[in-house]
Amino acid sequence: MPSDKRTPRKNSAPDLENLGLEMGNKPPQALDVEESVLGAMMLEPSGVDQALLDLQPECFYDPRHRMVYEAMVELVRTHIPVDIVTVSSKLREKDNLEAVGGASVLAAFTERVGSAANLEYYIKILKQKSIQRNLITASYQILHDSFDDSMVVDDLIDKSESLIYDATRDISRREVQDIGSILKDVVSDIEKQQSNTGLVGVPSGYPSIDRITGGWQPSDLVIIAARPSVGKTAFALNIARNASVDHHIPVAVFSLEMSCAQLAKRLVVSETGLSGDKIKGSIKLEDYEWEQLEYRIRDLARAPLYIDDTPSLPIMEFRTKAKNLVLSKGVRLIVVDYLQLMQAPEQGKGGLREQEVAYISRTLKATAKELGVPILALSQLSRNAVQRQGSGGKPMLSDLRESGSIEQDADMVIFIHRPDYVGLSENLEDREKTEIIIAKHRNGETKDIDMVFRSEQVRFMEVDDTLAGRAASIQSAMNPDFEQ
Repeated sequence: MPSDKRTPRKNSAPDLENLGLEMGNKPPQALDVEESVLGAMMLEPSGVDQALLDLQPECFYDPRHRMVYEAMVELVRTHIPVDIVTVSSKLREKDNLEAVGGASVLAAFTERVGSAANLEYYIKILKQKSIQRNLITASYQILHDSFDDSMVVDDLIDKSESLIYDATRDISRREVQDIGSILKDVVSDIEKQQSNTGLVGVPSGYPSIDRITGGWQPSDLVIIAARPSVGKTAFALNIARNASVDHHIPVAVFSLEMSCAQLAKRLVVSETGLSGDKIKGSIKLEDYEWEQLEYRIRDLARAPLYIDDTPSLPIMEFRTKAKNLVLSKGVRLIVVDYLQLMQAPEQGKGGLREQEVAYISRTLKATAKELGVPILALSQLSRNAVQRQGSGGKPMLSDLRESGSIEQDADMVIFIHRPDYVGLSENLEDREKTEIIIAKHRNGETKDIDMVFRSEQVRFMEVDDTLAGRAASIQSAMNPDFEQ
């Protein structure tokens, strides 16, 4: 017998036959359909490609049928045509021919084929039965774990969601579309965009960025990366605030590092202009400052901004919460602070941290695509970003920490670079200078954008919005020969 190629989850699953007997039901199966599919594959070369596209060995309930299908898969991999003779030879080579009933059984499979044209329908039946069995197995595992008092409830929920997701993910496979139907949708989208005078995506609140991005685009995964304490959270909060307060766009922030109260205080500092020490209580507020605070946070209090501060958030729990927020609150922008603090399920870890981070980044991109909303995920950079010589300390894509898949999965990668952080500034004015580096942009240009970071206000600003910038603009308008 060949080794079982099923996933570890299925290997450790209960025996469906015995479980079905316990419940008084037979596990979902269609043995005659399995035989018809195998027969059609041996008769029609086109049937082989169609079956391999949609079916896995686990879709066959009878282990003998699974052996035959696995033999066919091996033949295709070695570019050998699939027919009764080659399949029999491969099974004999693996000492499985007698186990499946001999060559006569394979011949009987071909006689059961009513019409090769019905193969697509047969395949659909097998997939449905397979999903039903997967759901039964997942449900049994969830039931078993639910009776285990030693299991943490949050872990139970995370594992349960992962099991259900794995059991049903085959349903969401999209069919290939012809270019005509795609272009029809594209032209319709272009017409819709032509009628818009504003941005086509979610605005960042920074014209210099929005001119390049057109706003944060639906289904995009945007990575915002920097070394610790450079201002990743502040920049992301500014973006969330601008979208929710100024444009009334629902935004969800998943904060794995800071609590809701800490984020709210940062937003209050940015919104009111009061010092962080006064908001924290280190310095007492004057009466007029209380009035200033209450007046300036009114719009923030009414903004459609939702914060989840679950620490070490499992990626599948994030996926479920994000989906609920999009459906119930109409969320159009999601911020994750930050990627490396998320947890992958056991099947996504693979024993290596790089594999875990890769699984998380893939799931974030898949979630953005499924929900049709942009996801801004913050990420740490490696120490190479500040130790590299000759580049002014500017980060590179290779500095993304722990996984090259982050760069691969992202539609856009933005770095926050502050010269003062790497010791390149000499005066206070220079210390506020910040570069927003768009290092990767799948659908547009890359560019370095000069900005100002007011750390005491936890606020990023366009250069033109600062007093110095406005003064320079006025001087330039009055004197065209004036050089900034």
